[in-house]
Amino acid sequence: MTRRRVVTERAVRDAARAGERSLDVSGAAVTPSARDAAKEAGVALVEGAERGVGPPPRLQDTAPATEPRHPSSALTIAIGADHGGVALRDVIAGHLRTLGHAVTDLGTTGTAAVDYPDFAVAVAREVARGRATFGIMVDGAGVGSCMAANKVAGVRAALCHDVTTAQNAREHNNANLLTLGGGLIGTRLALAVVETFLATPFAGGRHAPRVAKIDALDATRHG
Repeated sequence: MTRRRVVTERAVRDAARAGERSLDVSGAAVTPSARDAAKEAGVALVEGAERGVGPPPRLQDTAPATEPRHPSSALTIAIGADHGGVALRDVIAGHLRTLGHAVTDLGTTGTAAVDYPDFAVAVAREVARGRATFGIMVDGAGVGSCMAANKVAGVRAALCHDVTTAQNAREHNNANLLTLGGGLIGTRLALAVVETFLATPFAGGRHAPRVAKIDALDATRHG
């Protein structure tokens, strides 16, 4: 399955800085922040037909305008939640499956109070052991789960609250686990954050030795 291109806020701002007055979003998923940035910068988000290049493509037959930003079009994603994140976790898991990803759901499954570290660590271990490409954990605020997940060697967990922090976490920090606050972020924004996190590659370069220093701190830890 071909993954849809994601147009983020950064793409819009880069277009504005380059003097572009429009950005082709044919077949792409446009994040809410990207739409807001487009209005602010005066950049029109247009389909191919509006630019005079023929009829708009059918989404199910549309390949990304650029190469997929992750080498695999279908990812294995471990996902979990405590009682405060169950509702949002279920929406995210369903969305990921519609995108063609394999989802390993590690619970919890109800609204009875549970301890978020148990589920955050379960998700983190799936990532650390290579059974999942990425992890996603949702609790009430996302903070505690981020702390717990980062205790597992090989995991670089990031709490993200918008598409900019999600993009930064991947580009600069090579984060491999996303935590979200189910009580603090709306569903629409959460899905945009998830899509951005999964679609954004690690930039490498000057960031690589810095991430290596983070990983070196795991030397005495055992996941």
